[in-house]
Amino acid sequence: MKILLLIIDGLGDERIPDLNNKTPLESAKTPNLDKLAKEGACGLLMPYFEKGKSPTSEDCHLALFGYNPKKYNPGRGVLEVLGLGFKVLPEDICLRGNFATLDENFKIIDRRAGRIKETLPLIRGFCDIKIEGVKIILKKGLDHRLGIILRGKNLSEKVRDGDIKKLNITPLKIQPKEKTKKAQFTAKILNEFLKLSHQILKEHPLNKKRQAEGRLPANFILLRGAGRLKKVISFQEKYKMKACCIAGAPLYKGIAKYLGMKIIEVKGATGLPNTNLKGKIKSALKALQKFDFVFLHIKAADNFAEDGDFLGKKIFIEKIDKCLKILFTLKNTLIVITGDHSTCSLQKSHCKKPIPLLIWGKGADKIEQFSERACQKGKLGKVLQKGLMREILKLTKNCST
Repeated sequence: MKILLLIIDGLGDERIPDLNNKTPLESAKTPNLDKLAKEGACGLLMPYFEKGKSPTSEDCHLALFGYNPKKYNPGRGVLEVLGLGFKVLPEDICLRGNFATLDENFKIIDRRAGRIKETLPLIRGFCDIKIEGVKIILKKGLDHRLGIILRGKNLSEKVRDGDIKKLNITPLKIQPKEKTKKAQFTAKILNEFLKLSHQILKEHPLNKKRQAEGRLPANFILLRGAGRLKKVISFQEKYKMKACCIAGAPLYKGIAKYLGMKIIEVKGATGLPNTNLKGKIKSALKALQKFDFVFLHIKAADNFAEDGDFLGKKIFIEKIDKCLKILFTLKNTLIVITGDHSTCSLQKSHCKKPIPLLIWGKGADKIEQFSERACQKGKLGKVLQKGLMREILKLTKNCST
């Protein structure tokens, strides 16, 4: 039996007063998701998170695939960089970055530089940079994001983030997490790079043009997620299934690549609201002819919620639903639909709320709607995220569509 895992990023939410005290999913018109829920088995997925912290996309996805994040998470930077197509060497230190805006008082006024998209000219200004023998490689990410590799000797991933996601503060200096020479040296290199990058960016013609047009300049880089590649058992070796990934955003391609999944590129798959939903879903169905396990990721619901745009999230969920009717043509396939975490629109951040879960192909439990409240009554009950693959594999043994 084949398996299609569809992850709608940031799917769950909180109840919104302006939506008649419903979540964006509950208020959305989703006849196809509702039909899948009614014909399938439902429950709630309990997201993985560390004590005192909110769920992260990388931890939650590793948990979804049955990998302990504490043991196997190599750092967000590694996963982002892999997803951008970098070849990562074992000694490389990888980070993720945001182009951001500082004002004349060196305070952060926008962490995303107005969600700048045209960043390639900025990145070209950093060719062949070396600091104390350490080569610094940059590559464009999605919109304001970029991937960064430090390549050299005596480096460590044990450095703290420079981005604490707060505005109107002076950017933090990168600090070592431990008192080793390697960690201290790495922090020093990064701080020198940030100083140099600010000088390059504030004088860049693109930023001068943006300022003249009244737009925010991308004059600083916020760094976080330092990591180093780890050895990990591949998904195929772990589960004896040939797997592939269809995604737009680099992080999810990077996670899949890290676990040894084949990346299937789809024209127009961006990870943004304008992503080619129909193309991604058609490609997933085609991939099921060749692969045992297809991981299909859809991103933008999370983006809308992080911007506080609950109405945009509702409308985007409806757009997804319109493309799902084709799933009912699948035979001998277990369809699993859920999210990696909930994203609360009023908080504008990831949150710890349970995520609706449906598995189509096992038999019906008569849930009438795919939503947070309705799925509470499903026969699957509460499923720990790290146990989802175990549940899926158990169901594939004797179910049929």
